Amino acid sequence: MLAVVLSILLMAVDHQFRQLERLRSMLAFVTYPLQALAEAPVGLARWIGEATATREQLLEENHRLHEENLEARAALQQLESLRAENQRLRNLLDASYKVGDRILIAELSAVDLDPYRQQVLIDKGSSSGVFVGQPVLDANAVMGQVIRTTPFSATVLLITDPSHSIPVQVLRNGLRTIAVGTGRINELSLPYLPTNSDIRPGDTLVTSGLGGKFPPGYPVATVIRVDRSPDNAFAEIVATPTAHLDRSREVLLVWSTPSSPPGTPGTGEDTAERPGPAGEESQ
Repeated sequence: MLAVVLSILLMAVDHQFRQLERLRSMLAFVTYPLQALAEAPVGLARWIGEATATREQLLEENHRLHEENLEARAALQQLESLRAENQRLRNLLDASYKVGDRILIAELSAVDLDPYRQQVLIDKGSSSGVFVGQPVLDANAVMGQVIRTTPFSATVLLITDPSHSIPVQVLRNGLRTIAVGTGRINELSLPYLPTNSDIRPGDTLVTSGLGGKFPPGYPVATVIRVDRSPDNAFAEIVATPTAHLDRSREVLLVWSTPSSPPGTPGTGEDTAERPGPAGEESQ
């Protein structure tokens, strides 16, 4: 009873005269460490939960943005080619060109870059719609084409393989030729151009679309050397691939618009072969 009466008196005095504010502040200062210690486990658990959730969200968002960036860069690869072709051919052909090819992102799972066989293995196969002869790109340019598939993987022949050839054209003037692999990861050869051909170092080579395998307008390589000898009928021309063949981790599998179903004529059921002297297309 004494404690109850004393409590009531203290509350009355505090309410009327505000005399206990300093005492309350001192008591709060003394008891704060105990209060913080009691709340520490709950605060720590809440912080760990928020940090973990935030990290997972950032990883997921980073992965999503990385994929979107690859898709956007692939869609933009044809822009320069489209502008040049529109300037030269729009009035003659009255055609419109599309960059909206359907694509699928895959990752490299194995690499084989010896001088006699330059191939990579990717983690998408026939169960994902991948087919033999399908074009493969990285975020910069053409890398190669699919030559074998399994349900969950596929083998890609790189454009620098000695057995590979690809129809290309010079972006500056539309000159068409064949780019052949040399077995070196940073070189392509253009062996079928006469010495008087209008080609020079710095020219950009893009896919011509001939042969039906690679859609037109995708970057392939840049000419780095042109040697013209009076004793030879053909110039010695060397180009370096635009794709990062020795560094790219992710690749893009392309379905042209409109696309042919896998296995039908024109999708490239056979592996790429070097063309003959007459410059036939890769089959």
